[in-house]
Amino acid sequence: MNKTAIITLLAAVTLSGCSHPRLSADALQHHRYELVSIDGAAINAPNPQKPTLEFGENMHISGKMCNRFNGQGQLADNVLTVKPMMSTRMLCADPQLNQGDMLLAEMLEKGAKVSLQAQTLTLTQGQHQLIYQLKEWVN
Repeated sequence: MNKTAIITLLAAVTLSGCSHPRLSADALQHHRYELVSIDGAAINAPNPQKPTLEFGENMHISGKMCNRFNGQGQLADNVLTVKPMMSTRMLCADPQLNQGDMLLAEMLEKGAKVSLQAQTLTLTQGQHQLIYQLKEWVN
C-alpha cells in the first residue's frame, strides 16, 4: 500500500470515529428524561420539581422547567426543533432554572443538536448544553 492510500485510510477511520450516527425519531419517542445539568452546572431541583423533557407519539414534545411546554417536534440531521412551541409564562424561585427555561425555549425554537448515548440525551446549541438522563419509558 502506498503512503497516500494509507493516509487516506487513516483519515477516513479517524473521521468516522468522530461522526455521530443519525438519530431517528423512534429512538426518542415514548421516553421521558430528567434534566441533570445546564452548561455543566448540576441541577439541584428536588423531586417532583425536576425539569423533564418527554417525547410522545409522532414527536409530540412536552415537559417542564419553570414552565410547562409542548409542541410538535421535528428531527432532521440530528437537529431538533419545536414549532410552534406553547408554554406557560411563570418564573421560578431558582435563578438557574429560570435561565434554563429561557435557554431551552430558544434552543428548541431555533434548533438544538441532539445526541443520545446510552441513557444520556444531550441538547447543544452554540456554547450551551443541556444534559438529560432517561427517567422512564412512556406509552
